[in-house]
Amino acid sequence: MQHPVESDPAATRARVSRLSQEQAADRLAWLVPELNRHNRLYHRESAPEIDDRTYDLMYRELELLEARYPALVREDSPTLRVGGDPVGHLAPFPHRTPMLSLGNAFSADELREFDGRIRRQLGEAAPESIPFAVEGKLDGAAVELVYEDGVLTGAGTRGDGAVGEDILHNVKTIRAIPRRLHGDPLPSRISVRGEVFFPLEPFEAMNDAREARGEKRFENPRNACAGTLRKKDPSFAAASPLTFYAHSFGEVEGLELPGSHLAQLVQLSEWGLPVNSDLNTRHPDIEETILRVAELGALRNDLPYEIDGAVVKVDDTALQAVLGFLTRTPRWAIAFKYPPPQVHTVLRGVEFQVGRTGKVTPRAILAPARVGGVTVSSATLHNADHLTRLDLRYGDTVAIERAGDVIPKVDRVIVDADHAGRPAVTYPDTCPACGTHLERPEGEVDIRCPNSLSCPAQLHAGLRHFVSRGAMDIDGLGTKLITQLLDAGLVRRPSDLYRLDVPTLCTLERVGQRSAQSLVDAIARSRDRGLGHALAALGIPEVGEATARDLSLWFGTLDAIMEASPEALAEVHGIGDKVAARVRRFFDDPVFRAEVERLRQAGVAFPDVPEERRTPRGASEDPDAEAATSPIAGRTFVLTGTLPTLARSEAKKRILAAGGKVTGSVSKRTHYLVAGDAAGSKLDKAKKLEIPIIDEAALLEMLGSIQPD
Repeated sequence: MQHPVESDPAATRARVSRLSQEQAADRLAWLVPELNRHNRLYHRESAPEIDDRTYDLMYRELELLEARYPALVREDSPTLRVGGDPVGHLAPFPHRTPMLSLGNAFSADELREFDGRIRRQLGEAAPESIPFAVEGKLDGAAVELVYEDGVLTGAGTRGDGAVGEDILHNVKTIRAIPRRLHGDPLPSRISVRGEVFFPLEPFEAMNDAREARGEKRFENPRNACAGTLRKKDPSFAAASPLTFYAHSFGEVEGLELPGSHLAQLVQLSEWGLPVNSDLNTRHPDIEETILRVAELGALRNDLPYEIDGAVVKVDDTALQAVLGFLTRTPRWAIAFKYPPPQVHTVLRGVEFQVGRTGKVTPRAILAPARVGGVTVSSATLHNADHLTRLDLRYGDTVAIERAGDVIPKVDRVIVDADHAGRPAVTYPDTCPACGTHLERPEGEVDIRCPNSLSCPAQLHAGLRHFVSRGAMDIDGLGTKLITQLLDAGLVRRPSDLYRLDVPTLCTLERVGQRSAQSLVDAIARSRDRGLGHALAALGIPEVGEATARDLSLWFGTLDAIMEASPEALAEVHGIGDKVAARVRRFFDDPVFRAEVERLRQAGVAFPDVPEERRTPRGASEDPDAEAATSPIAGRTFVLTGTLPTLARSEAKKRILAAGGKVTGSVSKRTHYLVAGDAAGSKLDKAKKLEIPIIDEAALLEMLGSIQPD
């Protein structure tokens, strides 16, 4: 089934209004896991696949669906969360006051609706006109700074809104952030929220320097910023041109602040904290505010940093206090999200690039154009279907856009009188790297080179992935040295790295005895990276570091993963049928199984995860004796509809306490469907698969006296 995402918020609203409850349930069954997947890619793996606007539009659709059919709200819905989980390798940073996210607006009418909601909330207390503050929405990483008696004592990421990661060691290296506030009086304790970001020109210069050293360029400033702040070694942040703007307070102790939001920002500036005074403005009513939001959108292509929207806030902090908060957003603030900026330029050529999994991706070579604050000379064309939709021809004028999360893309062709006469852009029949006939697997949009371990492009990209920090972390083995090893015929697959010695490496140009020994030592250390990292290094399609870790903790051993059925793989939290099928196909391929065996023979450990560290998701991690012998132990349940007395969260807790599992979708692996009022498509699917259907009373009887902790 296709799952299109409209680019027009009004079209999304109209479509949702026409959906029946059953249709809405089907849409949610795709939308919630997909949004959670993109959250994981963004927050945990720093590898987003979609731009901000696409995510925001999907999220808006989810909100509309849940508002229309509240009974369909799933326990795993991202609307119940603020941000992403902390990544785990840094110390936790609790927020005394939650760091909430903002609701979104995509049109002037939605800003007027925002104003109307505020007036309804305030009732008779609403003033005739409500002044608003407007700020540029910087595209960086949200952080909180804590000052005690004027001294910087803490810094953390947003995390899930309640707990983030402690990044004080990196924040201290950012020159724009003062170690000590100045002025008198100062608050005894203050937490300041703001955005750490890369200015565009220093970011491009840093990327050019990385490329000159043979390192991979950062894809965009926001991802590079988030990744840098999460590193344990502060030298990376110290060497990066990161900067900071403050935009709000979390809490203040020992001092009364001005009653205006913008006046508070002025106070921050007087204490020595940088604020974006060039863009921060105050407007007497919503209509003037709308004009400023549009003006700011027109300016953003010429700014020295990226903004992806404008933040609109009630300026009167007393009114803010009256309005309060929803579960995850303040009622008194909203983010207006701009569409991606577009410019027109000329298509000069198309390159077809081969990735580590064999996917062949077309890349447009363009006449240089400035878009989103960056000069662009190339852009992605995604896949063959996208080429067909564009009807792209060499020499066409094209509209390109850069949405911040991904590399620039060609959005459409500007058709002119000569368009039909130009030569069309088509995919090659054979791999541009090795000449193997290209294939398009059934049911997939991607065209691939099947020559997995002999295609030089796949091997080069695969080796870069294998040695990366999230995989085997072989320090000193960069792009240029990998190219030398391949050109010299010293390495043909990852396992060959473990046969390298100092004399062999010293035969390469510019490799001396000391650097050769350092590399051999780094390769030796990588043998004991652990199962999760070693599994990630194999390069299984769609299995990144986080997914590899989840698989490792669930199954515990490489052999168990290699032999697991697609159904068993799909039981792992966050892994759907598509990823499970990919893992199964990978280990069914004799070429890849042979490479795993060569790695084992080379001493790569793939160590088993100790029993006490294995944490199967969705099941009780330490069920007591009563739970282990209950009729629910080991059984998989799906909850649907509204139960008479139990909230879904309570039902889930009690099932887990009894040793059972709770999943979000019905499949052949489901043991029971617990159905309440307004059960939708899950009920129909359970009937079709002949899954036992029980009500709340039957569930309570099975649970007996077992209660959650």
